[in-house]
Amino acid sequence: MRLRNKPWADELLTSHPEVVVPNPEDFKGNWQAVFGNDNPLHIEVGTGKGQFVTGMALQNPDINYIGIELYDSVIVCALEKILEAKSPANLRLLKVNGADLYKYFEKNDVERVYLNFSDPWPKIRHAKRRLTHEGFLKLYESILVDNGEVHFKTDNRGLFEYSLISMSEYGMLLKYVSLDLHANMPEDNIMTEYEQKFSAKGQPIYRLESQFLTGRVK
Repeated sequence: MRLRNKPWADELLTSHPEVVVPNPEDFKGNWQAVFGNDNPLHIEVGTGKGQFVTGMALQNPDINYIGIELYDSVIVCALEKILEAKSPANLRLLKVNGADLYKYFEKNDVERVYLNFSDPWPKIRHAKRRLTHEGFLKLYESILVDNGEVHFKTDNRGLFEYSLISMSEYGMLLKYVSLDLHANMPEDNIMTEYEQKFSAKGQPIYRLESQFLTGRVK
């Protein structure tokens, strides 16, 4: 994805601390203080322009959501979308690196992780950068509740097959696997911008739901 410089983005992001959480490391282990409740917390790693996480927050007001995105020029689009939606009280953004989740969350902080249309990093030497690599799975497990889940969508069959193998070898339970999500799309499915684009071209959308198993042999 080519990122266009938006010199005004930083000012807009910092002017909305009610959405883009400043100093998120201060809330590690205490995200209830941010949302003012102890509802379950779901996070999207690589939230892009925010269509998915905003839609999920509006659809599920009893669940708290955090969208995580590193780049100003991308996360500012998510902020604008959230502002257009009247800033749902159960939705926040973090402008941080997804590889650093351990700095902002601790064990049992998060109930579910969403990964949507992540960079496939197709070269073998870049496998460790894939968000479904063993290293990232270990990271997610370290912040999730026992038996927490990872939900994943992509248009890239190679990445999907890799993810199935990676999660299976890690000892996760594959609860749901679809090789063509839109052929029998759930009524509650919230589409991302990429999902709309690729499905309009007739490309299949792959989706899986996987769960970490408490007490598994590591």
